[in-house]
Amino acid sequence: MTAEIISGTEIRKTILAEIKADVDRMKAKHDKVPGLATILVGKDPGSVSYVTLKVKTALSVGFNEIQDDQPEDICEADLLALIDKYNNDPDIHGILVQLPLPKHIDEKKVINAINPDKDVDAFHPVNVGRLMINCEEARFLPCTPAGIQEMIVRSGTQTSGAEVVVVGRSNIVGKPIAMMMVQKSVCANATVTIVHTKTKDLAAHCKRADILIVAAGVPGLVKPEWIKPGATVIDVGVNRVGMNESTQKAILKGDVDFDAARKIAGKITPVPGGVGPMTIAMLMKNTLKAALYALGDL
Repeated sequence: MTAEIISGTEIRKTILAEIKADVDRMKAKHDKVPGLATILVGKDPGSVSYVTLKVKTALSVGFNEIQDDQPEDICEADLLALIDKYNNDPDIHGILVQLPLPKHIDEKKVINAINPDKDVDAFHPVNVGRLMINCEEARFLPCTPAGIQEMIVRSGTQTSGAEVVVVGRSNIVGKPIAMMMVQKSVCANATVTIVHTKTKDLAAHCKRADILIVAAGVPGLVKPEWIKPGATVIDVGVNRVGMNESTQKAILKGDVDFDAARKIAGKITPVPGGVGPMTIAMLMKNTLKAALYALGDL
């Protein structure tokens, strides 16, 4: 058996094309397009690169995108005031503050300052609570978990009644994707177990998964013998394990031994090119939803 590759790169293209078509319809109907404000504090190279990609993607689907760069030493009060400005701007439907922030700024205060109806990252406690109630209550789904669910569903993987094992318990990926997959929904209805690096007999839990979602941040953690034959494996891990001397690019490895796992799994995501490309696509989808909600069109 050689597993089918679930390409996040290809699924992303399809989703962005769908978003672009919806933006065109919105513009024709309301003479408005979604507005996204991206706030970047400082010049961390990783953050700059990531924000640049977000801006480029937003413009490609027809959004009004404002990249608001702020100095590293901006005080917390000024940053909160800036967020408040965008909270009250009717042409801005989504607000994103790139994390991490400098140590002198309280990230919780910043996240809590964003209007929940413009919180397109879905980090605000109100949006976390909405997700806990059910997916229908959730105005926005957190971007990486939403991308994972899209990949599972669009790959044709059966979720209803499936045994899902999530390796990792982060607030960004592990907990929300577990909550999403257990919901009463056509995209979920699964039986979900959350495990982590301190779980006893981690291998046994993984082995019974029809859908194995691995987000532990440990390169090569999941061995091929831990995988149920025919399972769908979603590898969220992006771990830098070295540098390619000829290309001067980082060598990236997932949390799963991809080459060996591909011989056992039914479907599997690669690293890179798997979950990674989906996150920004789902951010765009959340921003579109925010705009449609604001217009009373959703």
